[in-house]
Amino acid sequence: MKGWEAFRVALDALRGNRVRSLLTMLGIIIGIAAVIVVVSIGSGARQQIERQVEGLGSNLILVVPGQFDTNNLGNNAAATSTMQIRDGQVLADVVGDPRAVTARVTTGAQVRAGTREQFTTVQGADQNLPQVLNRAVADGQYFTSVDVDSRRRVAVLGATAARNLFPGTDPVGRQVTISGTRFEVIGVLTEQGESFGVSLDNEVHVPVTTAQRLFSLDRVDAFAVKSPSASQVPDLSERLWQAMKAQYPDQTFSAVTQTQILGVIGQILGLLTAVLAAIAGISLLVGGVGVSNIMLVSVRERTREIGLRKALGARQRDVLVQFLVEAVLLTSVGGVIGILIGVAVSVGVNEVSPLPAVIEWWSPVVAFVVSAAVGIFFGVFPARRAGRLDPVVALRSE
Repeated sequence: MKGWEAFRVALDALRGNRVRSLLTMLGIIIGIAAVIVVVSIGSGARQQIERQVEGLGSNLILVVPGQFDTNNLGNNAAATSTMQIRDGQVLADVVGDPRAVTARVTTGAQVRAGTREQFTTVQGADQNLPQVLNRAVADGQYFTSVDVDSRRRVAVLGATAARNLFPGTDPVGRQVTISGTRFEVIGVLTEQGESFGVSLDNEVHVPVTTAQRLFSLDRVDAFAVKSPSASQVPDLSERLWQAMKAQYPDQTFSAVTQTQILGVIGQILGLLTAVLAAIAGISLLVGGVGVSNIMLVSVRERTREIGLRKALGARQRDVLVQFLVEAVLLTSVGGVIGILIGVAVSVGVNEVSPLPAVIEWWSPVVAFVVSAAVGIFFGVFPARRAGRLDPVVALRSE
């Protein structure tokens, strides 16, 4: 039997039992669609996180207390930090540029402006933060080294904090109260969006020295260091770590690069995507079992037809190919429908929900190949059973 004839016979067989064929394909359709949606959401989340990490600053290295590795995101709780502001000079000497290092202290506090009040993230920083972390000022100015040295009570608001505390009003020159202490607003940062689900716009920046005095702190949570170039990041990261170990021999520190952060997050997302895809793949398994079952039923129903074909000269291979083509056609059509549904759902998720979804070009291709492979795998047994039927026995069957 020629390939085209086998395809035509298989197509006629499926058309003759449309409802049964559709129900048989249902598991394949659901499985393929689910896998495409899961992979799309996983790819979208990975790309979004990569943009957020890159948005923290180019060639960035974070010097933090604690141990960072791929199995432990860091034993670096701020409360255990022993770093001091003066350590910034040590790191600046390693980099060779004092403007490439910024100290940070982070906490949360109630911020009030007149009758309006909001809980925000208070960032204690120095004058280098805009350059190191790519944070531009939209209105007014950022604080200077003089403000940091003199512990001035000045504040720079994030875009969301500015809108909520001073709706319809320019906040520059006005005052806010942070934990009972008045600050003069000298600037507003450009809108930044979110990073790892946390808004970067609901922030208030104050000089790091002022933040330490305001919240009775004697530490620095972290230092952000900007490498001169991407090629120097690995070597510079090692030298920064060695400098901190020389300062505090009994303490553990990490110099974390963006590549390390992305690597850990990529592993987590990859594992999560694989687990979800495996769960979705169960539908493919169920669908494959259904295909095998229906093909066995089809073999029984068409026993006399098989016997007649063999009596007229059809070989065992011809019968096997015919039923195998039917199984592959059944799963392939289901795969195409599942791909279309999966792509449509992924586009809809990306458009109407906060979940990002990016359709990778290879996912529909792989999905189609998998659906065809399911047809081959689960169609072989029924096809072989049909091919081995004795024509005399088959013709005598009722």
